[in-house]
Amino acid sequence: MTEQRRILVTAALPYATGHIHIGHLVEQIQTDIWVRFHQLMGRECYFICGEDTHGTGTMIEARKRNLTPEQLIADIHRDHLQDLRSFEIQHSHFGSTNSEENRKLCEFFYSQMQAQKHLAKRTIEQLYCEHDQMFLPDRFVKGQCPKCDSPGQYGDSCDVCGSTYSPTDLKNPACSVCGTRPVIRPSEQILFQLEHFREFLTGWLADHTQKEISNKMMEWFKEPLRDWDISRNAPYFGFQIPGHKDKFFYVWVDAPMGYVSGTEIFCREAGVWAALPKSVPPAPPQTPLPHLLPHLLFDDFWRSHRTELYHFIGKDIAYFHTLFWPALLHMAGFRTPTKVFAHGMLTVNGQKMSKSKGTQINARTFAKHLSPTYLRYYYASKLTSGLDDFDLSMDDFIQRVNSDLVGKITNLGSRGAQMLGKKFQGEMIESDREGLELIQRFQKSSQEIAHHYEGRDYSKTIGVVRGLADEANRYFDEKAPWKSADSVQTQRVLSTTLNLFRLLCIYLKPIVPSYVAQVEDLFSTPHPWSWRDVGSILHAGKIKAYKHLIGRIEPAQVEKIMQESLPPSTAA
Repeated sequence: MTEQRRILVTAALPYATGHIHIGHLVEQIQTDIWVRFHQLMGRECYFICGEDTHGTGTMIEARKRNLTPEQLIADIHRDHLQDLRSFEIQHSHFGSTNSEENRKLCEFFYSQMQAQKHLAKRTIEQLYCEHDQMFLPDRFVKGQCPKCDSPGQYGDSCDVCGSTYSPTDLKNPACSVCGTRPVIRPSEQILFQLEHFREFLTGWLADHTQKEISNKMMEWFKEPLRDWDISRNAPYFGFQIPGHKDKFFYVWVDAPMGYVSGTEIFCREAGVWAALPKSVPPAPPQTPLPHLLPHLLFDDFWRSHRTELYHFIGKDIAYFHTLFWPALLHMAGFRTPTKVFAHGMLTVNGQKMSKSKGTQINARTFAKHLSPTYLRYYYASKLTSGLDDFDLSMDDFIQRVNSDLVGKITNLGSRGAQMLGKKFQGEMIESDREGLELIQRFQKSSQEIAHHYEGRDYSKTIGVVRGLADEANRYFDEKAPWKSADSVQTQRVLSTTLNLFRLLCIYLKPIVPSYVAQVEDLFSTPHPWSWRDVGSILHAGKIKAYKHLIGRIEPAQVEKIMQESLPPSTAA
């Protein structure tokens, strides 16, 4: 019997100024696979995500399009949902940080910062664009790195040498919007005193993050932790800080709040009121939040530790998610994540994604020419539990998908199903002893595969499934049912082959769900397969006529994707 677990999972919120591209899809697919696996195991697992809407970037992009920020994020939200759904990303709730629930949550956290005396005010020097009449956030100023002199670097870090610095340290800085050289102006800002949480964070990091992340974050503890600037000056698109006319919450305050407010909205709209089993002790009494409905599942996830909570993020935003965010949650009486899972970055054909080189491929461009199933499978074959970057080599992508998913797995099902349909009207019968032993060996792999899924080592999952597919194809080729004169034995071999194919598909269901849905239809299954179905064997039953599942990737299809991803001036 599968243990009862209640799990909430989040992925980092995509920023509401541009299209979903294949870099965003790394994390969305990684998270979706993990959620689908737990659901396949019969666990209660929810996936919360949404739009990261606030900040100078949204304000400027809206101005470029002659839209209000609200109109822009509505348009982007619609496009993002369409793109994510096309890649079978199955959120429980996909919302927006620009919600009334999120505003009230930010104000509640701010009131706690004030009441507990974790705030300070300080006059700091910031870059100011006199042309655009605004203070420039880190990402809206570029210049030469103060450490290695590399040009075109952002105001907070260098992509070439990896150094971090203050925007005022940049050499030859320029406003990213208009190109004007900014000036330095003093400005009073509100800061969260992170050093107050040194002891808590020191104990928290090792148990709730990957070792590489914990080690990296602990480097900040060699000196007093820096105060965190949580305010931004007008003009700014975001939530106004209570009691301050021209100050707004920095986007990194309200962005992770979207995980919490998104859970609240989901619980209310989905009507999720179910209590945990009686064997689970009740949550301790909590001070009710004024705007949150009491006794909702929300409290189980964010106000107690009797459930599981996981954040999936890129390693580039670990600083916010493993220092500031847990400190804020702890401060306000909320629970902290069970684990924060970080992943590496995507390169394409060995290079960083680049619009000018056509390697920043939009999700809809890919889906226009190839089934998203291919990318889900390939990403799974590369994803591990570590932080290593991985490459989408188009040559390897074509070879891997055509060899594994098409040549080994799909070919096994198509040969077995078409031959069974042609010779035996699709009727399956009981396997012989040898076939039964082979099926049982495949079933015994379920524990290992589940372990790899749980640990986010999808590449190992694919490795085990690929090995099983090789074994199934050897069995089929050695038995050569197309040559056999014994019709009953032929039918047994084909039935064994289809049982093996069925098991492979159950194992792959979190990775390629729509592909497996077609196979479920082929087998006329009375219900969508769950992990429990691994324990059963089909000794009888009739399959439907085989329909094409998936074809080989042609290099010309990939070439069209790459060509359409180039800027108009460079496209052939």
